[in-house]
Amino acid sequence: MREIDIYLVDAFSERPFEGNAAAVCVLENWLPDPLLLKMAQQHNQSETAFVVQHPSGFELRWFTTRQEVNLCGHATLATAYVIFQQLNYPERIVRFETASGQLTVTRDGEWLTLDFPVGETQPATPPAGMLQALGITDYVSARKGRAWVIELKNRQQVEAVTPNISAMIPGEHKVAITARGDGEYDFVSRFFSPGEAVWEDPVTGSSHTMLIPYWGEKLGKTQMLARQVSARGGDVRCEWQGSRVLMGGKASLYLKGTLFLPEVTLGR
Repeated sequence: MREIDIYLVDAFSERPFEGNAAAVCVLENWLPDPLLLKMAQQHNQSETAFVVQHPSGFELRWFTTRQEVNLCGHATLATAYVIFQQLNYPERIVRFETASGQLTVTRDGEWLTLDFPVGETQPATPPAGMLQALGITDYVSARKGRAWVIELKNRQQVEAVTPNISAMIPGEHKVAITARGDGEYDFVSRFFSPGEAVWEDPVTGSSHTMLIPYWGEKLGKTQMLARQVSARGGDVRCEWQGSRVLMGGKASLYLKGTLFLPEVTLGR
């Protein structure tokens, strides 16, 4: 019987039931991909992160309940939290080898900061069907990268969007809607990904790789504070450094346990 440590962490939040939850499994070595997917399906979170430590650092992979993905911000932050707080990693920076290259997370007290590549976007005209499914009749601007970025007039319009998810699934299905913030926040956003395990993501690191340079250029800032105004919500400290973006957040441990896998399931 193989025993594997598992943690359920709320990322981009300093308390449970907010931010974005991720399961983190600490492995001694890699298991077969079909087994990793089954484990992610059993956990039934938007993302399950699997991490293996090597002498030079850590190798990190992310799985939804449907497939492996090549980038996930909140699960990376959750994994770093486990390494720092639960595994007592002594260094200030943890380095991950991933499908998106080397990613680092730096700790500064309770804040953990992700260092990710910028998500490039280009001006584009959104499909009429997607706008109709979102219930958006007017927008300020739109860009397309790894997902759509659509700017609305204000925070109230972002919060009021109630998409027809089933109408979005056949076509373009990843979109961040955003607006200039109010009060302490420079900008706000929501992120929809119909066809994935979670249709509206609570707090999305990958979308902020596009939003940070977008708002940085528009506001003339390199440092910003963002709020993802989903039902759970979460704050993201943002910094734009040319081809890189820094995304800072806190995390909260919700669950800690042990997985038990019979040896018969572990063969390649």
